[in-house]
Amino acid sequence: MQGFKLGKKGTYIEKVKFDTNEISLLSRGDGVEIMTHSIKKDKLFYAFPSENANVLEFFYVLSGEILCEIDDSKVTIGPEEYFKIQNIPEPIHFKALSDVHLLWVSSEPTFGQMSNEISSLMEIVKEVEKKDCYTVMHSDRVANYAIKIAKKMKCNKEQLERLSLSACLHDIGKINVPENILNKPGKLTKEEFEIIKKHPSDGADMLIGTNYKELAPIIEQHHERLDGSGYPKGLKGEEILLEAKIIAVCDTFDAMTEDRSYRKAFNAEFAINEIKSLIGIHFEREIVEEFEKVLKEDGYIEV
Repeated sequence: MQGFKLGKKGTYIEKVKFDTNEISLLSRGDGVEIMTHSIKKDKLFYAFPSENANVLEFFYVLSGEILCEIDDSKVTIGPEEYFKIQNIPEPIHFKALSDVHLLWVSSEPTFGQMSNEISSLMEIVKEVEKKDCYTVMHSDRVANYAIKIAKKMKCNKEQLERLSLSACLHDIGKINVPENILNKPGKLTKEEFEIIKKHPSDGADMLIGTNYKELAPIIEQHHERLDGSGYPKGLKGEEILLEAKIIAVCDTFDAMTEDRSYRKAFNAEFAINEIKSLIGIHFEREIVEEFEKVLKEDGYIEV
């Protein structure tokens, strides 16, 4: 019948996957989009203020539980409950307490902004993690830490969006590093380390030709250090972007607290104390102090 359309289970117009999220576009018309959004347990996600105060977004929880942090309080949202967002003054932060499946209705076209380019880039990150068996989910953990720090530092919408994506993609350039170097159990030779040092620039180059080229400088700078001892360009202090400084701290912490081919993992307290000893040398004080608060709140170190 004209004006009637039946959608069978598992059908959709288009689907996009990035990181551990999956969004399926079910229907669109007159500027309205209807989607389903699947989010894996422990993932953070956000609602940002829209430039258009009239935009309405409606979310219905089909399954799973979400923790919502709003107005300095925490609220759990479960199956058959819903929330709507319109003209919010600041970002709202959510965490998936279990695997979550949402029905999402937006009065403004949204799906097209979640480019298939990001899906393709995320697939490369997963290929990197397959090559380096010691860094599985490394980028995911770094992104979670980074966003929690940025939230405490009251970063704006643009900074949060850039940080979320660039943290997930920061090691994408390692796709060009041979597997035997990534997994070498002993100390790297000078020549091997020079190859490793290329990955930030290689990663940035991979973003240049995409719609996400603004992330390239962040990815290129995530191994720079305040005193100029980092790579690839030896940038110092304010020459380094804030997002890159945040990723640098999170990347270092996660590397120290996970097993490597050449050593066992350090505990969280040892790692944060090592990072604190490099405040003003490698890392910015405010970032480290806010990260320590995050680790205490999440129970990684004692209060």
